[in-house]
Amino acid sequence: MPYDRSAGLAESVRALAAGEVTSRQLVEACLARIEATQDSLNAFRIVRTSAALAEADAADRELADGVRRPLLGVPVAVKDDMDVAGEPTAFGCRGDFPPVAEDGEAVRRLRAAGAVIIGKTNTCELGQWPFTEGPAFGDTRNPWQLRHTPGGSSGGSAAAVAAGLVPAALGSDGAGSVRIPASWTHLVGIKPQRGRISTWPRGESFQGITVNGTLARTVADAALLLDAASGNHPQDPHQPPRLALADAVGRDPGRLRIALSLKPPFTALPARLQPDVRARVVELAEKLAALGHTVEEADPPYGQIGLSFMPRATVGIAERVREAPHPRLLDRRTLEAARLGRLLGGLPLRAARRAEAGLQRRIGGFFASYDVVLAPTTAAPPPRIGALLGLGQFATDRAMIAACPYAWPWNVLGWPGVNVPAGFVGDGLPVGAQLLGPADSEPLLVSVAAQLEAALRWHEHWPPRAVPADSPAA
Repeated sequence: MPYDRSAGLAESVRALAAGEVTSRQLVEACLARIEATQDSLNAFRIVRTSAALAEADAADRELADGVRRPLLGVPVAVKDDMDVAGEPTAFGCRGDFPPVAEDGEAVRRLRAAGAVIIGKTNTCELGQWPFTEGPAFGDTRNPWQLRHTPGGSSGGSAAAVAAGLVPAALGSDGAGSVRIPASWTHLVGIKPQRGRISTWPRGESFQGITVNGTLARTVADAALLLDAASGNHPQDPHQPPRLALADAVGRDPGRLRIALSLKPPFTALPARLQPDVRARVVELAEKLAALGHTVEEADPPYGQIGLSFMPRATVGIAERVREAPHPRLLDRRTLEAARLGRLLGGLPLRAARRAEAGLQRRIGGFFASYDVVLAPTTAAPPPRIGALLGLGQFATDRAMIAACPYAWPWNVLGWPGVNVPAGFVGDGLPVGAQLLGPADSEPLLVSVAAQLEAALRWHEHWPPRAVPADSPAA
């Protein structure tokens, strides 16, 4: 059957179980769409053509035998910072990387759920920046506007899902790297509680600020993928209780107290919410009020939370640079960040880690008055391709903070957040808003996001056709 790019994760599971389509048909159609768009979107670093077809055939045999698993036979993608057995994990870097021997825990769990791993998506070098470009793989482009970035660092996953190449994908989020590209490609992006999806073989990725999350067109699909990937390796230091997020989709969240937070958290460099982005977020707040929630402007007491972020981020980069097989090929900004990380790796890092509990108590007190925070995901729409690629370290930091000052505090706290589409600005560029909550609040955030989706129907809007009209995947 021809591949319907609007068939999401849950619909694909249903169609496979009903015998309306085979896994091989789904995978062949995904592979055709990837091939047809690789020159224009460049979403994938690795496409597992032979392996994915073999996995699809195995899934079809199971389906024919009556086996049912949560994602049996459905193709999904994962970001190229995740280990897939037999494939290299280059994480946006240049050079030759050896194939890894074992799946990372999140990928292992996807396979256990029956998913077919179609390939590994592009990410900027070591996931540092809100764009997905670099000499290792070229420019990954936004399917809504090819002259613009899909964001980063999970930009390849976002571009692949937004264009309908795959129904859903895993990404990772260390300072907004799931939520920012979800915002800039009109997707739902869930950054879960720290430890909800394992980052093993790294018990704590980037000193605990980075977690794995999901990108999809609908809340239900993002929750379904998150449920399938969730769980822990026995040696994971963070093992939150297991949740069934799919059960929260469609659940009435009740009448909530929602804080509309428009002020950027403190940063050492200037950041200003652009008026057109502000207008879209305020419209979302008005929709929440129309749905019966109490919405008022209020900002969490962030204080100088940035002092706890920088040591953890740069030490994490320094750790990755030490392991890099070709450090001389790394971006000069990566090497500068690693040098800073080596300086901050002693007392400053220990102080940053100790500060987390106090920050959680102080900001957690805010949730005595409010149930959910609604904030912009970014301060600006996606920049053009190349706008940040050639900048120096300070200019890059300045541009990043100006565009993306809102997401990173929740990485320090380790708490969940969900990006939801907020509409479009300018020449049809997507922007989004975050629903943020305290520890273990994913079910509440998902229920609110699903309530908004039912009212706004954002999943019915697609980017312009990115597949050539004569392609078999069109």
